[in-house]
Amino acid sequence: MNLTTTYLGLKLKTPLVASSSPLTESLENIQRMEEAGAAAVVLPSIFEEQLTLESNAVDRDLTRGTESFAEALSYFPDYEDFRYGQDVYLSQIRRAKSACSFPILASLNGATASGWVRFAKEIQQAGADAIELNTYSLATGSSETSATIEKGIVDLVRQVKQATGIPVAVKLSPQYTSIPHLAMELDRAGADGLVLFNRFYQPDFDIENLDVRPKLVLSRPEELLLRLHWVAILYGDVRADLAVTGGVHSAEGVLKSIMAGAQVAMTTSSLLARGITHLTTMQTDLVRWMEEHEYESIHQMRGSLSRRAVPDPSAFERGNYIKTLSSYTLRPAASRVV
Repeated sequence: MNLTTTYLGLKLKTPLVASSSPLTESLENIQRMEEAGAAAVVLPSIFEEQLTLESNAVDRDLTRGTESFAEALSYFPDYEDFRYGQDVYLSQIRRAKSACSFPILASLNGATASGWVRFAKEIQQAGADAIELNTYSLATGSSETSATIEKGIVDLVRQVKQATGIPVAVKLSPQYTSIPHLAMELDRAGADGLVLFNRFYQPDFDIENLDVRPKLVLSRPEELLLRLHWVAILYGDVRADLAVTGGVHSAEGVLKSIMAGAQVAMTTSSLLARGITHLTTMQTDLVRWMEEHEYESIHQMRGSLSRRAVPDPSAFERGNYIKTLSSYTLRPAASRVV
């Protein structure tokens, strides 16, 4: 049984990838994931806001008092000595690469090109096999257009690609007017892979204390449908590799992702809920299903349920909307007991 696949130019032993999560902060967990069957791992994201806050805080510390004593500037150490957060992240990449034999992907979470090019270079020097640009941008101002947001993401990818020599994947959110158009623009900018999708996290309202609070709920298997829909549409139209993330909880989810056209299926919530050993269960179930249905390789099934492959492409278009609504039938009301 050939479970191998390629993603971002990397040959992977299976399509199972452990995506970014608190679990991948620990070197011990990363090693356990490799033993359990993960073909690669994405490290936790380092956020643009974290680096900005850290930079501003250090700058304030280094320049405190200089407005009164200008000569004090000559006594302060160089800012590069105070890059704690960045150095810890780069050290984690080096340690993971030294301790593991499977690919290690770094993750940058930002929406602007400022600062990312330099840090992307350092990530490459630290030994990461690829970079995942985790784009999560929310338009909250009426003057911020969709075109401006999308151009910023495309420019970010283009600049990172020009500055580095390792593969770059882009993790997108589903809230774009035309995902195929953005995908094509990212393809032209040099993106090696597209990861669909970043989950849309929404705060909850505390009506007793009149407060708005963050709330994180693990993904559910039904969330996979949105990913399958768009991967199946993009398959064959973009050069970039496709990855599914969000809602992959079982071997069935992996199989559906591959049949839609994905190179890999990424999982996080299933591991947080069931433990790292669930990777072994997923791989075992994947092999069993393929044997029962006489598949010899992952490559053999890829794209078999994409829009290009199915007899009725309208299943991915407006026709599906009409059919879905028309398919629902009301159940007869229960007899009224007098």
